[in-house]
Amino acid sequence: MTAQTNAGTKIGISKPLPATFDKAGYAALIFADIGEVTNGGSHGRTYAVVNHNPIATRGTQKYKGSFNEGQKTIQLAVDPDDPGQVVVKEALNDDADYAFSVTYQDGSIDYFLAKVMSWSKSTESVDSMYSASISLELTTAKDGTGIIEVPAP
Repeated sequence: MTAQTNAGTKIGISKPLPATFDKAGYAALIFADIGEVTNGGSHGRTYAVVNHNPIATRGTQKYKGSFNEGQKTIQLAVDPDDPGQVVVKEALNDDADYAFSVTYQDGSIDYFLAKVMSWSKSTESVDSMYSASISLELTTAKDGTGIIEVPAP
């Protein structure tokens, strides 16, 4: 595989959750693309560091502890008629997880669960778009499944 740009990347949202937290479960969902995205943000797993300091050796040993799938901030131009943005606004006032997909230029896909934590509107200047930032908190399924990475076909 060669390097690629983000051109053509799509971010989708689905209120129904997958029946199974794997490629097949997520692929069975219908995602509404979130329109007018200008910055898709970043996401990925981070582990907590567990330090162990044996008194005999004085050296700190490090282990992996719990993991967190992280946060994702999406920036977009506001379009009140965009189906994906409508679902995002619904999710903002819902405590439930929603399913998300990020489909890259080469066809590879990341699937994950997240809660929509904020929708912040911006009116910066006459030479800028009426925009918003969406904050997502990625979660894990009860079975511990986090981000599902599906390689390009």
